[in-house]
Amino acid sequence: MKLAVLGAGKIVNEFLPEAKKIPGLELAAIYGRRREVLEPIAEEFDIPRVYTDVDECLADPGIDTVWVAVPNTLHFEFSRAALLAGKNVICEKPFVLESAQLETLAELARERGLILVEAITTVHSESFGYLRDLLPSLGTLKLLSSEYAQYSSRMDAFRAGEPLHPSFDPAHGGGSLMDLGVYAVHVIVGLLGQPKAISYAPNIERGTDTSGVLTLEYPETTAIAVFGKDCDGPNRTILRGLDGYALCSAPPNELSGVVHRRRGEEEQVWEPAPQSHRMIAEFVEFERLIREGDLAARDRLLEHSAIVVGVLEAARRSL
Repeated sequence: MKLAVLGAGKIVNEFLPEAKKIPGLELAAIYGRRREVLEPIAEEFDIPRVYTDVDECLADPGIDTVWVAVPNTLHFEFSRAALLAGKNVICEKPFVLESAQLETLAELARERGLILVEAITTVHSESFGYLRDLLPSLGTLKLLSSEYAQYSSRMDAFRAGEPLHPSFDPAHGGGSLMDLGVYAVHVIVGLLGQPKAISYAPNIERGTDTSGVLTLEYPETTAIAVFGKDCDGPNRTILRGLDGYALCSAPPNELSGVVHRRRGEEEQVWEPAPQSHRMIAEFVEFERLIREGDLAARDRLLEHSAIVVGVLEAARRSL
């Protein structure tokens, strides 16, 4: 996988030190608006080519895949351009802002035989796989809750009335639902699929949902996602079934060990294999998808992401 990184923000700088740990991943290029920002990054991480023109970057024959890590409102535009240029696309969460946008991208990917996936750590983690496999042993699931509250480093400036940062601006796909709640929604949808009803109760400041509770109704289960940029944890995911429960005491973007117990049995503790960073597992899987051309797995992931995008879109209508 010869990867072009589109963007130079926080998530990019968090991932690049880990990139060399992923077999088969080659950092081929980086794109951004300011060369003076990009060149030190490229030098530090041995990225051979720097672009400030995205079309030039996408025309590079030495690139087969792009990682779209630009602001949320640009995800659709950049992903579409990359697919039209014949590149596989890994797009940061939230994938896109509207279901119609994802349908357009998915159609392009299928027409051209390209891989298109959402970069979401949750569903690619070993811990998520364990929860999914554990689910039947808990009996009929009655309640599922996934919680992610983290007081934002930008909250004080936001409350002081400073201009909205994109991560707080609903017009730019910001707010707690799209920034933090998306992880909890991926957990819920990954375990339970398409909900039959959706309701969102946000706390609003300056027109932004700074925290909220999203309820997803299923035939036998009520699931809630609790998230906030204006408060702190504890962060956890809890599954409560007729026959037992499971608890993961970690935020849904970084699921960790699981404590679980069936009624009448001893509590059990499971721990995943240690990893240096939460993003490694997803990129290992993306490299495999692209190397093997696994279109069936691509379609399964797109189906999952389509449900998530639909849930987020429905919730945002209430803002």
